[in-house]
Amino acid sequence: MLAPLICIDPGHATPPAIGRQVEPIGPGPRTLKIKDGGGAAGEAQIVLAIARRTRDELKRQGFRVAMTRTGSTFGLGTGGNIARAQFCNRRHAALMLRIHADGSTLPGLHGVTTLYPAYHRGWTDDIYARSVRAARLVQRSVVGATGATDRGLVPRPDLTGFNWANVPAILVETGFVTNTDERRLLHTGWYQARIARGLTLGVVAALR
Repeated sequence: MLAPLICIDPGHATPPAIGRQVEPIGPGPRTLKIKDGGGAAGEAQIVLAIARRTRDELKRQGFRVAMTRTGSTFGLGTGGNIARAQFCNRRHAALMLRIHADGSTLPGLHGVTTLYPAYHRGWTDDIYARSVRAARLVQRSVVGATGATDRGLVPRPDLTGFNWANVPAILVETGFVTNTDERRLLHTGWYQARIARGLTLGVVAALR
């Protein structure tokens, strides 16, 4: 029997010309959203480093892992969040683990937040309960591993990558790059390793 596959999605890194394009926010509706707003300054590089460490940790735990990007540019399919979700859907992932870093105009904000799909019949109803469970366990584990402020869980109805997912999906905001102290931590290997360890232990708890 094959080990569960975790699909890691390091956020952003879409070429700007593609990122400015739009795509349906969910199957069927007319509502459109840009493919990639670019994220906070430096975010794409930070989350890729965390994703690589998380991949290695998960493999040591016996999981199979696929990543939506392993380099500095995201180029799957048409380049949007639909493509990210479909990459994980095709692999029948046990979990789509989206890794991001937060940003704010308020430089004092700091801490870890985990987003999960809001309940929407026909879009996320089939993955909702498993996504909430994974979000809760991963958030608890990352906060425990890092000592970061626990900013809790947030349901999101407006994330294309959630609404197109057919597998459980969560998005972890690993810290604020707009906070001087947290940005410094996010750039260090030892803190990235702590985040990766927390993500891995949370995934283990959610799936085993």
